[in-house]
This record gives sequence, C-alpha cells and structure tokens, in this order.
Amino acid sequence: MYAAGLRISEVLALRVSDVDSERMVIRVQQGKGKKDRYAVLSPTLLCQLREYWRISKPKSWLFPGKPTDRPLSPSSVQRISRKACLRAGLTKPITTHTMRHCFATHLLEAGTNLRTIQLLLGHANLGTTAVYLHVATNALQSSGQALDLLDITAKDRIAT
Repeated sequence: MYAAGLRISEVLALRVSDVDSERMVIRVQQGKGKKDRYAVLSPTLLCQLREYWRISKPKSWLFPGKPTDRPLSPSSVQRISRKACLRAGLTKPITTHTMRHCFATHLLEAGTNLRTIQLLLGHANLGTTAVYLHVATNALQSSGQALDLLDITAKDRIAT
C-alpha cells in the first residue's frame, strides 16, 4: 500500500496479471469511483513481489485469502498491519490508509509535483491532493526562500 500509494480495497482487488514489470506499473482496475488507473511499480517493490510470488505462487489473486479463489479480507490486512507496526516499535496509531498518506507526503517532500501525485493517487480533484501541502514539511520550508534563490550580493540585499 505504501510503495504504490494504493487503498486497501485496491490492493485486495489486485490480480497477478495487474503487475506489469516491463512498464513498471501496477494496473488498478475499478478503483474508487470505478476508475481505472496505473500506479507506480518501483524496482524495490518489484523485487519484493517476485520473492513473494516465488514463495506463495498465487494463481489469480495477487493476495489470495481462504479459500484461495477469493482475495484476502480487509480485516486480515488490518491485523497484519497492526502486527507489523508493533514489531517496528511504532507507538502512534497507524491504519492501512496512513500508508497511502505517507506515500503522497513523501513524494511531495521529495519534489514530485502535485499534479503527478494526483494522478498516482487517482484523485479526481486537485484540491483533494493539495491537502498534502499542509503536511509536507520540506514544501513549507522551501516555499519562503524566494529571495535566497536570487544571486545578489549582501550590499544589494541591504538596499532591498
């Protein structure tokens, strides 16, 4: 969920065939609002998915449940997520959706433009994506430095 910015429902709906390693994308079919889109597939995530596939050998669903002809349940993913947070020593409450928020915030802090993040998250409205501007500390820290970007001497600065 974090590596591709996916909603829990989108992860659970993934099929093995949705992972396109040639184009380095994940096809999200019928996401929120019944919209199709592509999510980013990083080389690290691809390696992890390949290792997972080598061990689990999923047939249709990327993350099958029990029985295997159905996807994993949301409650199972939430339980797994809680256990991982405890093992990592995280004390703040973290939900599966927190990972999506972190994905967007980290992209913004790394300099990814808001429109690209909007497309990756599948937001119809740019305003929905713009909420992350309030959270991203690097974006806030760099936004007030316009004067520092100019190449003027200290003497010129005193005159301004």
